[in-house]
Amino acid sequence: MSAFRIAYHPEAFSISHGKKRPRVENGAHLKFIRKLPCVCCGSRNVEAAHIRMGSLVHAKRDSGKGEKPDDKWTLPLCPDHHREQHSMSEAAFWTAKGIDPFLLSLILAQCSGDEEAAEVAIAKARPAR
Repeated sequence: MSAFRIAYHPEAFSISHGKKRPRVENGAHLKFIRKLPCVCCGSRNVEAAHIRMGSLVHAKRDSGKGEKPDDKWTLPLCPDHHREQHSMSEAAFWTAKGIDPFLLSLILAQCSGDEEAAEVAIAKARPAR
């Protein structure tokens, strides 16, 4: 029996292929996100923070500095946490906060318009302190 190795292209499992794609905008969803508490601290003064990193599992491709992802990939963050998110590795930020940003943003997109359901989702997404 002989062993063999299957060669693959380095970008075979990459979500991003370096091409900008038209962004799906949803102003109503962004307005909804801005009504919710910060997912990190609960502050009511929030901004809609887009998740730029990619996740193959969630079919979310990377987006670069010159490109914003679709509006469904947003979470409510207070200005301090939003700046912190952009000041470091995004993956490290979310890991440190103990929050799965992909799952939570998809849940918020699904319940967009229902503030009560969104607040329950945010509370459950926060790690116990």
